[in-house]
Amino acid sequence: MSIPVISPLPGKVVALSDVPDQVFAEQIVGSGVALDPDRTRGTLMVTAPISGKIVKLHPHAFVILGHGVGVLVHLGIDTVKLKGEGFELLATEGDTVEAGAPIVTFDPTKIAATGYSVICPVVVMDSAKDSVYTDTIGTTVDSGGLLFDSP
Repeated sequence: MSIPVISPLPGKVVALSDVPDQVFAEQIVGSGVALDPDRTRGTLMVTAPISGKIVKLHPHAFVILGHGVGVLVHLGIDTVKLKGEGFELLATEGDTVEAGAPIVTFDPTKIAATGYSVICPVVVMDSAKDSVYTDTIGTTVDSGGLLFDSP
């Protein structure tokens, strides 16, 4: 059963192969897409891409497990090195959330100023390479817009 995965933030949809990180670009953790966040809106609210339980929560990344599918949202590349600076958690690990529920905020312009990429992979954990299909690549989506259906 596939489930709809919605955009956790506004931005331009890019292919995972364009992410400047080998783990994501080569789909080692799973298939999906990435978002280049909208930098015109200041601080962005990052929301749950699916309904389920937050099984991992860090300031820069989270995983939600729902309907047997785990979806990872990673805010920027190598942003773990910021040790939470520039991110504000709005949820707690273990929370059960609906798709679209607020999880964290961050300002992509401020993160970009640190020198780290703000590209945000949205990945179906442990999915087969190229198993996510979407016609949204190259388009701009808003929070809550359909990104893809899980494989």
